[in-house]
Amino acid sequence: MTVHPHPSLQPYADAWTHSIEAISELVLPLTEGEWNRATPCPNWSVRDVVSHVIGIECEQLGDPRPIHTLPRDLLHVVDEFSRYMEVQVDVRRHHTAPEMTSELEYTIIRRSRQLRNEKRDPDTMIRGPLGEPATLEHSLRLRAFDVWIHEQDLRAALGQPGNWDSPGAYVARDLLLAGLPKVVAKKAGAPANSAVVIDVHGALEFMRTVRVDAEGRGTIDKAPSLGPAVTLTLDWETYVRLAAGRVRAHTVADRVKVEGDPALAEAILANFSVTP
Repeated sequence: MTVHPHPSLQPYADAWTHSIEAISELVLPLTEGEWNRATPCPNWSVRDVVSHVIGIECEQLGDPRPIHTLPRDLLHVVDEFSRYMEVQVDVRRHHTAPEMTSELEYTIIRRSRQLRNEKRDPDTMIRGPLGEPATLEHSLRLRAFDVWIHEQDLRAALGQPGNWDSPGAYVARDLLLAGLPKVVAKKAGAPANSAVVIDVHGALEFMRTVRVDAEGRGTIDKAPSLGPAVTLTLDWETYVRLAAGRVRAHTVADRVKVEGDPALAEAILANFSVTP
């Protein structure tokens, strides 16, 4: 376990370690063909997801970004963000299984050592995982979230479900819920002075109320609401897949129970994804 001088970093370091080691165990025995399997992460194979994880961790270590020109036929590369993300992926597209696993192992060793020796204050501004400035704490939180989400992408592709209640799952829950007020109030346009309840069951169980005030601003809390405009009841796995943009609402309609205003519920579910 990576032990930190700053307690606020510890949960994120633990979650990151748990998920990235799970990824390593998942991919170590794979044959060359299995690296090409499609994952729920749009347009990315198992190899692509692992390449992304390796690449972002290398950037967090301060390694220079690869000088690499993307091929023009990558139709999912549509803007600066997707172009930025794709470079670390495409540069590894022809790497063999042993090359992938050995680079992953080496990156985990280097990054674990970096985290173990981290002496900077959690509020120190660093280059964040997406290339933008971020505090050290927020950056590590995003890495813990990202590797857990990608662990689930790999588990889905390889038919090895698990870790839906691991330390990374709790980091993911809080980060995904933080985006929910914007979904309800701004994207779905819930009316002023209304409330929307999200009731989640399964490996993680929780209930949250998003409240929209008179000015149309959304906030979230744990207190129940009397007479919410909408109540959505769904399992944790479906919540994650929707909020991380892995599925469209209509494909999991049978797993979401809707009570209240059907038009508002539809608007919320259509805009549920909060990941870039």
